[in-house]
Amino acid sequence: MKTFIIIGALSAFFSVGLGAFGAHALEGKISQKYIDTWNTGVLYQMFHAIGIIIIGVLMGTVSPTSLLSWSGWLMVIGTILFSGSLYVLSLSGIKVLGAITPLGGVSFLAGWILLVIFAAKTM
Repeated sequence: MKTFIIIGALSAFFSVGLGAFGAHALEGKISQKYIDTWNTGVLYQMFHAIGIIIIGVLMGTVSPTSLLSWSGWLMVIGTILFSGSLYVLSLSGIKVLGAITPLGGVSFLAGWILLVIFAAKTM
């Protein structure tokens, strides 16, 4: 429970910081295409930070299961792969990194599906 709340809160913190960095430090230094890519990473990181926090709260209110735990970890992995690859792509321009992004997206989708299954079975 506490682990996911802390990870989610830290991820939200970094999302705000990275969003500000993108808006102020990167403006004029990278193309608008990569600013937009950066912002997509920030947006998805924040959405999933909130999801991770919700999972942490759920773990404290119901009997946690492996479905719930895996849902949280898949969102963490998804954030690293999806948002992380978009940040590196934006800064480096190395397009092959775009091949990693869908793996993060699949992790996000799997995490949300496991949360749905958890809710359907438990609540």
